[in-house]
Amino acid sequence: MKESGHSYLYSGNASYVEGLYEEYQRNPAGVPPRWRAYFDRLGGGQAAPEVAAPEPERGTPPAGGAAEYNAKQVSVLQLINSYRYLGHRQADLDPLHQHPRPPVPELELAYHRLSSADMDTVFHTGSLFGVPERATLREIINVLSTTYCGTIGSEYMHITETDQKRWIQERLEGVQGSPRFGAQRKRRILDRLVAAKGLELYLHRKYVGQKRFSLEGGTSLIPMLDALLEHSAALEVREFVLGMAHRGRLNVLVNIFGKSTKALFEEFEGVTHPGFGSGDVKYHKGFSADLVTPKGAVHAALAFNPSHLEAIDPVVEGLVRARQERRGDRSRDQVVPFLIHGDAAFAGQGVVMETLNLSQTRGYTTGGTVHIVINNQIGFTTSDPLDSRSTLYCTDVVKMMQAPIFHVNGDDPEAVVFVAELALDFRVLFNKDVVVDMVCFRRHGHSEADEPAATQPIMYRCIRNHPSVRDIYAGRLLQEGVIQSGEVEEMDRVYQDNVEKNYAVSHPIALNPERRFTVDFSPYFGTTWDPPAETRIDLERVRDLTEKMTRIPEHFELHPRVDKIIESRRKMGAGSLAMDWGYAELLAYAALLEDGYPVRLSGEDSVRGTFFHRHAAVHDQVTGEIYIPLQHMFEGQPLFLPINSLLSEEAVLGFEVGYSTSDPHTLVIWEAQFGDFTNNAQVYVDQFISSSEAKWQRLSGLALFLPHGYEGQGPEHSSARPERFLQLCAEENMQVCVPSTPAQMFHMLRRQILRPYRKPLVVMSPKSLLRHKLSTSQLGDITDAGFQTVIDEIDEIDLQGVRRVLLCSGKVYFELLEVRRDNHLNHIAIVRVEQQYPFPKADLDAVLRRYPQAAEVVWVQEEPRNQGAWFYMRDPSRLPACLSTGQTLDYAGRRAAAAPAVGYLHKHRAQQKALVEQALGLDTQSPDKDVDAAVAN
Repeated sequence: MKESGHSYLYSGNASYVEGLYEEYQRNPAGVPPRWRAYFDRLGGGQAAPEVAAPEPERGTPPAGGAAEYNAKQVSVLQLINSYRYLGHRQADLDPLHQHPRPPVPELELAYHRLSSADMDTVFHTGSLFGVPERATLREIINVLSTTYCGTIGSEYMHITETDQKRWIQERLEGVQGSPRFGAQRKRRILDRLVAAKGLELYLHRKYVGQKRFSLEGGTSLIPMLDALLEHSAALEVREFVLGMAHRGRLNVLVNIFGKSTKALFEEFEGVTHPGFGSGDVKYHKGFSADLVTPKGAVHAALAFNPSHLEAIDPVVEGLVRARQERRGDRSRDQVVPFLIHGDAAFAGQGVVMETLNLSQTRGYTTGGTVHIVINNQIGFTTSDPLDSRSTLYCTDVVKMMQAPIFHVNGDDPEAVVFVAELALDFRVLFNKDVVVDMVCFRRHGHSEADEPAATQPIMYRCIRNHPSVRDIYAGRLLQEGVIQSGEVEEMDRVYQDNVEKNYAVSHPIALNPERRFTVDFSPYFGTTWDPPAETRIDLERVRDLTEKMTRIPEHFELHPRVDKIIESRRKMGAGSLAMDWGYAELLAYAALLEDGYPVRLSGEDSVRGTFFHRHAAVHDQVTGEIYIPLQHMFEGQPLFLPINSLLSEEAVLGFEVGYSTSDPHTLVIWEAQFGDFTNNAQVYVDQFISSSEAKWQRLSGLALFLPHGYEGQGPEHSSARPERFLQLCAEENMQVCVPSTPAQMFHMLRRQILRPYRKPLVVMSPKSLLRHKLSTSQLGDITDAGFQTVIDEIDEIDLQGVRRVLLCSGKVYFELLEVRRDNHLNHIAIVRVEQQYPFPKADLDAVLRRYPQAAEVVWVQEEPRNQGAWFYMRDPSRLPACLSTGQTLDYAGRRAAAAPAVGYLHKHRAQQKALVEQALGLDTQSPDKDVDAAVAN
């Protein structure tokens, strides 16, 4: 069976034939009969005959014989695949038609050795849906072009899972790119377009020049979200959680989520409400409501978002995961995340890729996200793709997740609604991310005060002459006879009247919503940090919890070092060995679990612990099996989930921020591998952790473990940058603690969840102290005491003889203590400030009053003078306010430096020795005296 010297099985067709054969092996009925017969003969060991040419039932018969026909049949099937792969490149996606779409050779007949002479020849249609098993080439191309080259451009053939591709093909090809909506559905779409345009026009008239980040040009978003809301209810989705930046946010708040226009207008007019903190601009605010749709009620939430565009992405995922856990939603179909992106941000922001990478990991999956791109083809003033990205589409990054992408022309609202519902169905069925890329435009500038024609004159010439989506669609429905002349103008008038009168313009809000899965945050507002919390546990409970947290299955063969750690922990629980940090931390978790509080701990290598100290899970050295003792303490216990996160700080911390704001009952912890790694997630510290309560009245009890301490590991692994956190501290917005003993860690963690005080906790956590001989605790520190914000001198010294008091935090305390003891400097007391913020003034006052003869109070730190806590501590409201008359405040530590620490171990040791001696009065010179010379020599 030859044509031009080539078999129909020539190498160019190999991948196609292999695909057919794979399908035949899975399901013989799934391939065309002639190929099935061919493969049947192959399986029987017979030589494969030439595939017989079927007799055409209609159309022009082939001019050649069976060989030529069969070669063309293969070409037709290849053409079908080409349209599935590349049809989107010829699709009508840009409403402005700014650039002609370049030709795609693979969609041309000649590329496949076909011609116009073959148009009426009947071919088998293979796996093409929506057509008979046999059709003319003309009919086949018509189906392909309307399906893949109309106002929907689909990318899904990069997906390796055949069932997912076949499902998409059936949905797309079955309607040939033209959804079949009834008159009622079309009127609903028009109604939402009227609402979308109507609100923008109202605001444009009433608040001239004020920023609102108008949705004009992309108003099909509103019928899309309206359809998604109703479709969610039909699919029994109970919660709809949306994250988006600025563009169209006000429109979404009013026309989808049901925010009153009166409240919106007050924000435009600058009306303030007492007791709401600093507040935020109107286009950053969130909202939630229980909305009633014809297909059921859905709790809809729009997350608060700062100006950092895609920063909300992982926060929404964390919010959703917490809600899923609260509902026991193991299928992850009751709460679904939706994220709206701008095209420039989606392609440009690294957190997008990080968040996508979370989507299928065990500790972070939410069962897939529906991504919507408002693709207005410009980022502020940058519209040339050669400047804005290195890929053909802004959505190409999601191909790494094998997520389907549906590009759609924003001027075709029916197509927009169709692909949105298709996307949601895909997400619910396959629990994977999916993208709707709505190509539209931005009628005004970046904001309404901007002049876009200065930088995009040609684009905005097109936009000025382009009708609104509402006008285009109204004209279409008028032609179809769905609406009558003058009807849309009446819809406009009614909407404007409703807006003016503050009537609801969205789905109605439920008066008696379901409260079973909501959280009452009222007990956590208005609380203060200082009321005591009962964090102690009695000795019997210590021993019982120790037995449970060290119980290992008999068949487990532990690594010798881990086996020794587990055995040591048993001794710690019995009181025969001093407690270390790993034991105290896990004991705190065990006690909280027993008290009914879940615990979630995530971070890079957090399960074992970066410093080989935690071992929340143990590994069988023979089978590789993993066992987590704290998950098996008692039946029906709360969740304990330790997670080794992917190598991300930004997305993972954002996820945990979202989780903690949705669940105040769970102790949520994010641990940095080293404290300075939080630099990669600074936006969440600045925009969420430190200020979300003040801006948005959002509480979070998230704990950050940031390993900190100067141990000669250079500039990158010494400092967790405590000065940055302390600079952000105000209005009791968070806590900064530097625990120095295992017992302090135990009480601090329990205090974090047992108190109603839900503020973020930033912990400068230990590194070398994890195994320091002096940094240990006894059982009595657990059973008889609580967390101490200030720890007084521990040695027996004459209080009246103390002339100098050293104040410090963290590891440097033990260096000071050892040198003080070695030199018998009993006129010096050393006091630890374990909680730096909120500043424990009353506790420190009480300690300093015990040393009436001390004329000198010295703050000692390892960090350079311009870093660490010194500038914070010397504020008149803090350490100076604790001094008695005649006392002076001084500093001992490294001099100011550009980098957090030196990179040479010898220089580090010399500096460390000098600052300790300076603090103790053994050397009054600068800690950097002769250090550089010593290193040089």
